Amino acid sequence: MNDREERRQFLRTMASAAALALAGCATTGSTHGERQRAGGGDQQEAEVTPGEDLMQEHGLLERLLLIYDDTARRLERGEKVDLSVLASAAGIVRRFVEDYHEKLEEQFVFPKLEAARREVELVAVLRQKHQRGRDLTLEVIRVAGGGGGTAQLVPLLRGFQRMYRPHAAREDTVLFPAFRSVVGRAAYHELGDQFEEQERARFGEHGFENTVAEVARLEAALGIADLASFTPP
Repeated sequence: MNDREERRQFLRTMASAAALALAGCATTGSTHGERQRAGGGDQQEAEVTPGEDLMQEHGLLERLLLIYDDTARRLERGEKVDLSVLASAAGIVRRFVEDYHEKLEEQFVFPKLEAARREVELVAVLRQKHQRGRDLTLEVIRVAGGGGGTAQLVPLLRGFQRMYRPHAAREDTVLFPAFRSVVGRAAYHELGDQFEEQERARFGEHGFENTVAEVARLEAALGIADLASFTPP
């Protein structure tokens, strides 16, 4: 009985010590976390680089192209189409992709590459495509708003898709890596801050996130919001 009681007392002592140690660790961890937040440590959100920023916006464009694709498919099949959804999507293309994203490229990316004589031919083609895309978007907005027959929409939507998918892919794999190598680390970092400032000035706080949410609502209206539905059987 004495041995048994001694073992119980030993276990109680060890449990108390463990509890005190855990409490001390929790207190230390909390203080450490607070110092990290105050001092800009690991608790802060990771920096988004200019290239990552632009490629995320290409992802947004791709979701808009899926809306174009679904609308064109329904028109080709003679199905009923809510043109207000298409008009809203084209409005985002105009507002966010063309008047913001492409302007960043034209103001900051293209000139640096041209000055360094890097990817000059590619930049020239991309500039032409930017202008042609704006022309197509104006036509989509006009027709979707009742300014023409819906038969015009299919070639407009298909043409826009066919142009912009390789356009964005070439920028992601060739243009942006070349740009990063030209500007250098310090200037690349500063450019990320400039991109963020321009986005906030144009769209307010969380401009990109709010635009993604707007696109998601359009996807839901078309019934294409479920990612699993794009998986082949």
